[in-house]
Amino acid sequence: MRTRSLPLLALASAGALLLAGCAPGGDSSDDGTPRAGGTLTYATGDAEPTCLDPHVGGNYPQALVSTQYLESLVSKDSAGEIVPWLADSWEESDDGLSWTFTLRDGVSFTDGTPFDAAAVAANVAHLQDPETLSSTGYLALQKVTGVEAVDARTARFDLSEPDSALLESLTQPWLAMESPEALERSQEANCESPVGTGPFVVESWTKQDRVVLSRNDDYSSPPADASHDGPAHLDEVVWRFVPDSAARYAALQAGQVDVIDNVQPDTLVAAEKDDSLDEIDAPRPGAANRIELNSGKAPFDDERVRQAFITGVDVNDGIDSLFFGTAERSYSPLSSVEPLAYSDESLFDVDPDAAGDLLDEAGWTERDSDGYRTKGGERLSLEFPVSTNQSIPAEQSLFEQIQAGAKQLGIEVVLSPLDLSSWYGALAENDYDLVSAPYTKVGPDVLRILYDTAGITPAPSGYFANLAQLSDPDLDQLLTDAAQTSDPDERADLYQQAQEIVLESYTVLPLYDQQNHYLVRSSVTGVRALPPVSAVTLYDASRTD
Repeated sequence: MRTRSLPLLALASAGALLLAGCAPGGDSSDDGTPRAGGTLTYATGDAEPTCLDPHVGGNYPQALVSTQYLESLVSKDSAGEIVPWLADSWEESDDGLSWTFTLRDGVSFTDGTPFDAAAVAANVAHLQDPETLSSTGYLALQKVTGVEAVDARTARFDLSEPDSALLESLTQPWLAMESPEALERSQEANCESPVGTGPFVVESWTKQDRVVLSRNDDYSSPPADASHDGPAHLDEVVWRFVPDSAARYAALQAGQVDVIDNVQPDTLVAAEKDDSLDEIDAPRPGAANRIELNSGKAPFDDERVRQAFITGVDVNDGIDSLFFGTAERSYSPLSSVEPLAYSDESLFDVDPDAAGDLLDEAGWTERDSDGYRTKGGERLSLEFPVSTNQSIPAEQSLFEQIQAGAKQLGIEVVLSPLDLSSWYGALAENDYDLVSAPYTKVGPDVLRILYDTAGITPAPSGYFANLAQLSDPDLDQLLTDAAQTSDPDERADLYQQAQEIVLESYTVLPLYDQQNHYLVRSSVTGVRALPPVSAVTLYDASRTD
């Protein structure tokens, strides 16, 4: 296997080059041009979406599949710069209270509806409508008061206050553009077959099996960093849901599928010997994978207990042994692909004796017959619901090691494996003390969503992002100030101060970047991870066999 372990931003322009081993676009035919036609089968291990419209809810499985048929106003390139997509250009007002976008001309949705400023306004209204039940898109647009169609090609976003993260937010698939005519359908109909401007069209969705996507022959609107113009090379994409990691890999080896995601660390090691496979390593932006401690209720409303847990349990050995070098320990609330990520390793020095002293100070001095600490006859017990759809088996094994380490401190950790729906339900009921909740958002503004006091209030979907239930007025002010300044140095300083507060609160135990490992058969070229959220795009993909 030719392993490619590159920073996220390097994948954008190099993706086709890496997998093809040649010039951008791939060497798929004798004359060096990609071969047209054929079907690509993609097998995902992420949870099957309950809705193919990423406006509804807004999780990563939706981002993965919808990247094939929906498009955003802007994107990011390999240098991390915002580049045109459905918008040709944009301008911020002097007071920062409006952004004006000039839209690409001659683009239509696949149902024939023109893409224009009225469509942009309809999409923002759809995301902000409580009945849509949006979370990710809704939270990203909290400062947008409305969109005015100045003329057919000019859309003005009006804001309640300046938002330095607006362009970054608009790169995300959860804010992608959909046909306003299609949005007038029932939510059920739109969930079954969203209508975009993208290179593929949703043909069918067989639940618990596959989504079939066909080529949009009229496609004309790739992002500025795509390797070709015009329609996609492939005729069809079959998007299969294969939750078992071993089954996905076996299907890839047998040639039954062409691309797989959520690759297990041991599989990555085994695949290194297979020259017929290529790897794309594309960590997600936004937050690092982390465990958050619910400071909104006992026992973690006591900072001493939080600090004891975080400094009393060693996670490094587990990461080393379970991930085989495919994941690097993080000490930051932000992903390593975020330029403004700040780390402080010293806060996470493991000292079980000092952790025990902190628990004693907090009153957890007695032990029950099972060796767990008690106070007033109550056991020091922590509920840890685990999403089996979002935590790969290696991560679940890491949680079990953390459980064993906590027991040595006298802390009981109750792991509850749950499907995605039940997991969301546990969070909504505040039935958790520990949680690993991946959150992907482009840029450091993810800190506002995850740790501002306002994030304890649920979005219309019922999901609230501040699962640490951290409430700190100083932090809130820093995040507000950072979002309102366009000065890069000031912004960097404010976000560093904010991260220092988050880390020193001992409400967050960073683990590693959100893992995004894809394996691709070398008979397929041009597959790349689109920079904004590292979701694969198959627009430039073609077959060589």
